[in-house]
This record gives sequence, structure tokens and C-alpha cells, in this order.
Amino acid sequence: MTTLTLVQGDITRQSVDAIVNAANSSLLGGGGVDGAIHRRGGPDILAECRRLRASRYGRGLPTGRAVATTAGNLDARWVIHTVGPVWSDTEDRSELLASCYRQSLRVADELGARTVAFPAISTGIYGWPLDDGARIAVATVRAADTAVEEVRFVLFDERAHAAFARQAG
Repeated sequence: MTTLTLVQGDITRQSVDAIVNAANSSLLGGGGVDGAIHRRGGPDILAECRRLRASRYGRGLPTGRAVATTAGNLDARWVIHTVGPVWSDTEDRSELLASCYRQSLRVADELGARTVAFPAISTGIYGWPLDDGARIAVATVRAADTAVEEVRFVLFDERAHAAFARQAG
């Protein structure tokens, strides 16, 4: 059974086997969590992302998929990059958001990761409503068939922590 832990803080400061990056499809860094992971993790992460773009993901990583790289200077073994969907009030993209969590856990299992830190995927610049994003994240992780022992949701602020706490109950 996977233990869910909620932490308010900086995901780049977590000591875990794998840190999940809310990446953009280019895999070449960006703002928010993505930028913070690339800055603190250093150039090795970007170098591996560039290799992925030059080989398997020439058009970028598709939304809802996940791929791993080194964690560089982070206190983790791997970074699992996943591309969350942009919120839409005209199209239900919930399955794509759930896929981010499922696919990240699948990659974690392939790597042998036992502890994984997740951000609140898509709830920042991608505009996903925080309460709904928390609901999808918690429900998807709880339903996942995974060998990961601890999923740590690392929430940037009190508002996000409270939304996840309501769902984790």
C-alpha cells in the first residue's frame, strides 16, 4: 500500500528517489516547477532532455506521458518529466491529467523508485482549478497499481496544501 504524504515547500529540496517535473512538452525547461528543477538540478538534466528530443521525442513529450532523466544536483536519483494538460472549460481533459500521475508512477516502477515527490501538476500556469487538480491527483495515486511506497505531494503554498489535505482526508 502506498503512503500519501503532504508537504508544503520546495520540491527541489526533497530527498526522494524520484522528483516529478511538471514539464512543458519541449523538455527544455521553462517556468514554475520546471524552471526550478532545471536551475537547482543543473546542466545534466537539460543535457539528457536534449538527447531525448534528438532521439525519441523530436516533436516533444506528448501530454499525459512521462520520461525519466538524471536528477543532476538534486537530492534524488531521477527526475520524471510529465506534461500536464492546459485547463479547458470547453473540453474535459481530466483523463490526461490522471495519465500524468499514472505514467509517472509506471516510470518510477520501471526505475525501482520507492519514494516519489509530485507537484500539483497543471494547477499553476496551465490554469487547472486547484481543488479539481488535487481530487484527480489523490484519486489517481490511490487507485494506482504501483510498487512505490511513498508518494509525497509537495505543495508550494498553504492554499495548495489545504486543497490536497481536503482530498487526502
